[in-house]
Amino acid sequence: MAAVSDLIYGVAMAAVAVNAATAVLETEDKHMDLVGAIVAGLAASLGGGSLRDVLIGRPVFWLADVTYLVCGMLAVAATFILARRVRLPVGIFVIPDAAGLALFTVVGCQIALNAGVHWLAASLLGAITGVFGGMLRDVLVNEVPLVMRPGTLYATASWCGALAMIAAGALGAGEALSATIGALLVLVIRLLAIRYRLSMPVFRTPS
Repeated sequence: MAAVSDLIYGVAMAAVAVNAATAVLETEDKHMDLVGAIVAGLAASLGGGSLRDVLIGRPVFWLADVTYLVCGMLAVAATFILARRVRLPVGIFVIPDAAGLALFTVVGCQIALNAGVHWLAASLLGAITGVFGGMLRDVLVNEVPLVMRPGTLYATASWCGALAMIAAGALGAGEALSATIGALLVLVIRLLAIRYRLSMPVFRTPS
C-alpha cells in the first residue's frame, strides 16, 4: 500500500470528523438517539473512503487504522451533545457538509494517485470519496441525497476540485498547494450553488 503523507492523513482525519458531525446536524429533526446518530455519522464519514479502497484494492482505511473510527464516533458524540444544548439554525448542516465534501475529495484523489491510478480515474475516485458517504447518510435519514437534488452542483463541485488538484500538481505545485486549490474550488462551487441555486442542465424529453 502506498504511504499516506502526514498532510493527507491529517486532512482525512478532519474530513471524517466533519462528515460525522454533519450527519448529526441533519438528523436533528429526526429524533434519533445517540446510537442512530452514530450509525448515520459513521456511514457519512467512512462510506466514501471505504468504497474507494475496495475499488483500488487497498486495505479499507478505518480497518487498517482504527483511529479514524474513534475520531468519527467522538465527533458524533460531541455534536450530539452540542445539538441537544444549543438550538442550531435549520439546514446549517449544508455548510460543514460542503467542507467535508472538499476535504474528502482531495484525500480520495491523492490516495488514488499514490496508488498509481490514472489521473482521470483518480479524479473520479476523488469525487466518489467525497460524495458517497453523504449519499449513505441521506438514505439512512430518509432524505433525498443532496447529489440528486436540483440546484446543488454536488458531484460536479467535487469532480471539478479533483481535476483542479491534479492539474495543479501537473504544473508543479506541491502536495499542500494542490490540495488547497482543489479543496477551495470544491467549497466555492458548492457554496455558490447553495446561495444562487446553480445547477447543470437537466435532460428533458420533447413534450
